Amino acid sequence: MTANPDTRATGPHDAAGPATPGRCGPSATTEADPDRVGRVRTEYSPAHDGDPDPGEIVWTWVPYEENDGRGKDRPVLVVAREAAGTLLAVQLTSKPHHHNREWVPIGSGPWDRAGRDSWVDVDRVLRVHDKGMRREACALDRGRFQLVVNRLRERYGWR
Repeated sequence: MTANPDTRATGPHDAAGPATPGRCGPSATTEADPDRVGRVRTEYSPAHDGDPDPGEIVWTWVPYEENDGRGKDRPVLVVAREAAGTLLAVQLTSKPHHHNREWVPIGSGPWDRAGRDSWVDVDRVLRVHDKGMRREACALDRGRFQLVVNRLRERYGWR
């Protein structure tokens, strides 16, 4: 597999198993270099239709930052659709990240069954494929989506 210079490929060494969408192959979720993805136009356009859309929180396999082939099935917020049809997304966590500008607090929602508050990591941008999504969780409301997008625009110069 030839890797793009702005992505890090994932491998098959996690506990989720080979059938996990987004884990490997052409629909694998990869880390994108936000400074090299080209022109990015963010938009809020959720449509509960089974496909990931900007403004939606979806579940996909996300590689660990160590890039050692391991990863985890987790929620991500889709923020933009690329010209090639792939999507740019940022991962969520319920681990508190108070007073850290790399993490945007978005509160709680139906993506977390325990109702815990969540944070979005704007330091790490992921490339997600339609077939790499396991399931749609929900659409994030426009206000919280805009908080995340504003931070991404500030950090990377996106539009």
